Amino acid sequence: MKLRLDLKLSQKLIMTPQLQQAIKLLQLSRLELQQSLTQHLLENPLLEELSTEGDDGESAEEQLNRSESMEGADYSHDELEFSDEQDVLEGFSVSGWEDYYGSDRRSGRSRLAASSSDNFPSYEQTVAKATSLEEHLLWQLSLSGLSERQKQVGRLIIGNLDDDGYLRMSMAEVVAGTDFSEEEAEAVLREIQTFDPTGVGARNLSECLLLQLGHLGRNPMGSLGARPGALRGSVVEAIILHHLKDLEKKQYARIAKALNVTLDEVFQATKIIENLEPKPGRPFSNTQNYVIVPDVFVVKDEGEWVVLLNDEGLPRMRINPYYKQLMGSGQDGSQETKAYMDEKLRAAQWVIRSIEQRNKTIVKVVSSIVKFQQAFFEHGIHYLKPLVLKQVAEDVGMHESTISRVTANKYLYCSQGMLELKFFFNAGLQRADRPSDMHSSVSVRQMIKQMVAEEDAKRPLKDEEIAARLRAQQIVIARRTVAKYRAEENIPSASQRKRLF
Repeated sequence: MKLRLDLKLSQKLIMTPQLQQAIKLLQLSRLELQQSLTQHLLENPLLEELSTEGDDGESAEEQLNRSESMEGADYSHDELEFSDEQDVLEGFSVSGWEDYYGSDRRSGRSRLAASSSDNFPSYEQTVAKATSLEEHLLWQLSLSGLSERQKQVGRLIIGNLDDDGYLRMSMAEVVAGTDFSEEEAEAVLREIQTFDPTGVGARNLSECLLLQLGHLGRNPMGSLGARPGALRGSVVEAIILHHLKDLEKKQYARIAKALNVTLDEVFQATKIIENLEPKPGRPFSNTQNYVIVPDVFVVKDEGEWVVLLNDEGLPRMRINPYYKQLMGSGQDGSQETKAYMDEKLRAAQWVIRSIEQRNKTIVKVVSSIVKFQQAFFEHGIHYLKPLVLKQVAEDVGMHESTISRVTANKYLYCSQGMLELKFFFNAGLQRADRPSDMHSSVSVRQMIKQMVAEEDAKRPLKDEEIAARLRAQQIVIARRTVAKYRAEENIPSASQRKRLF
């Protein structure tokens, strides 16, 4: 076998770092974009955030066109035009330095005022913070009569509880690597299970419900308004211990037969169980709602739908005028310094250009979506049409992967509410009366939800009945498709929705 070297010419597509950066910026969400731009401002000294008040300066596009002329040039002062010295140094005015060092005054009274303002608590220190489940339990543990060793075990157990208040691991795993025994941990756990909220520290759902049932007493019916002795204090416990699966499937007759009780007694026991809390830690869970800021607004102006880009809150960037003058005057130092400035200038140009291209692409794609879904914006969700990425890609002259990146994690606000761009892309179901026309799967899901909301709880609609009603509305759909859409909308089956009382 002989080794040799061969020269071969070939063509291949290579993504440059600049192109990779543009693609990355294109698929970022609004929050991620804001964080990315802030990072670029920190890392690149040639980039500067343009103040919203200083609209008299050059725009980012003008800055980009002007800065491109610097690349590869000798940066002679005669070839470039700059603003005068007053504009360049306006950020270094005397009043500016006074404001910057305002808290470092040396005169008596002003010094006291400045120092007192420095002692004010920050905003984060004044914001009220909700008590977590762990903090609530540790507070009760500190007030308990347990010994210091037992409290150490208690802190270990509390630290291993999940957000629902359950202990999902065995005692051997809890005490692993410590000198505590499993018997000690079990004893402390029983004490923690008496803490508020009731049911905390349980290992499973049955134990959690039994702990709560124990606080109601052996015969809890009197406190809930039922006739005394109806359950004889044992039916509820028996259901919790052995028939939770049957209860979930509403198999009341099977439970009554297994326990040798009447259906009425099972119904009464079910009412008790429904008032118990399966997740004791729920009141302490973090329910903070995060505000979604739309990337674009779709509004109607003079009878036409218009797409408006929302750039509020995003930093507006430009090339720093001080470095522009420094590079243009030819006083940028050694070759290493010049090479560094060249690199940062090209990076700044690419960032500004990528942001401009990103904004134009988003507006272009959303305008195409509005054109396809105009009936939806006019009349609502029942007029939403089937749409795929390929249709929009062909309309705007871009690749499908680009459309996918643009629509990922982006939101628009219109008269129909706040919607993700992915919402408008959905499959279609054929219409029986018009085979060439399609019905959106999103609107079909909405129709299924409406049917379930209006059904009789004692006789809920089965999947086949829902499919028959949809076919009566000229929508060609199978029973298994109805079951699929129902599961995707988190709608239980007919047997689980059924209520007998």
